[in-house]
Amino acid sequence: MNKINDNLYTFEGQQDIVSPQLVYYPAIIRENIRKMIDIAGGAARLWPHIKTHKMAEVVQMQIEAGIDRFKCATIAEAEMAAKAGAKHLTLAYPLVGPNIKRFAALQAAFPEVEFFAIGDDTEQIRKLGQTCKANVLMDVDMGQHRTGVPLDKVEAMYREWNTLPGIVMRGMHCYDGHRHESSVQEREVATAPVDKQIEEIKARMKADGICCEILIMGGTPSFPVHAEMTGEFLSPGTCVIQDAGYRNAYPDLKFTPAAALLTRVVSRPSRDTFTLDLGCKAVATDPQPERAEIVGMEYARTVIQNEEHWVVRVPEEHIADIPPIGTELFAIPTHVCPTSALYPAVPVVENGEVTGWWKVAARDRRLTL
Repeated sequence: MNKINDNLYTFEGQQDIVSPQLVYYPAIIRENIRKMIDIAGGAARLWPHIKTHKMAEVVQMQIEAGIDRFKCATIAEAEMAAKAGAKHLTLAYPLVGPNIKRFAALQAAFPEVEFFAIGDDTEQIRKLGQTCKANVLMDVDMGQHRTGVPLDKVEAMYREWNTLPGIVMRGMHCYDGHRHESSVQEREVATAPVDKQIEEIKARMKADGICCEILIMGGTPSFPVHAEMTGEFLSPGTCVIQDAGYRNAYPDLKFTPAAALLTRVVSRPSRDTFTLDLGCKAVATDPQPERAEIVGMEYARTVIQNEEHWVVRVPEEHIADIPPIGTELFAIPTHVCPTSALYPAVPVVENGEVTGWWKVAARDRRLTL
């Protein structure tokens, strides 16, 4: 085999796996977890999200490494993580409509787990307190302007929420998903003044006897910065699996992609192009092309991607490297989180062999609650 189809992701029996198919590699996942803990300075500081993988097995791998706090995007993810053994779970998505009652049902179903809700609207938080007693973390807008209370309104609103019946204020959820600076030094400069404001608000609360003990800071790109600047909890997540997008954008984050897409060449429409069975139903489409990176053919560029087809072009000097029809290749998704949600289950490969299949359990919006 050549370097294109003999690589880190190849395995015995791949010829029998129907493509396209996402494949997970536990040994790489374990190493990524180890690196994440090392950056954080210990497992106790981590509050990682699970939306990237949505799998009980990956949650359990992190629990085995000493992590017992997790962040979820859906009630289904929270239910899955609670069943997997998590001890503290934050539902990091505003609770509205039926999800308020579902959150109450979640707490009743798992009394041994400490659950936290987040929010940015007083009326919705009041409704939550009227439905059940709830630990709440105020969702703070750190500058992304997606959800969250603006920084200049945080303190007054936090004090108001602290008086609402049924609501137990515990701290703040401080996600800065807009921190996309490739340079870690630029991320540090941008993050420092906001972290300082948050810490000052926390200190004033504490001085007045108001509980604000928990701050959950950052995402994968920014958590190393928060780790150095604060002593607070850190919330990476994508880095546990990692993808081509984060690997290429943040060279300081030395995580290895632990998921790859098995795909096959299905056509050779022209002298410098070939077509794979990796259409937009098989890989996340939120990144603009390139949506995946072919291992060993990183120079290939998208011509067009349809539902079941991905046509790529290679430079003139690589035309001879175009593989024959039927060739098995591996591609690293640019964005792994929504890619994982496209597959009901994934084969797991250890020591070059498939050792089982893991269900992507929380891709479903509802499990039992």
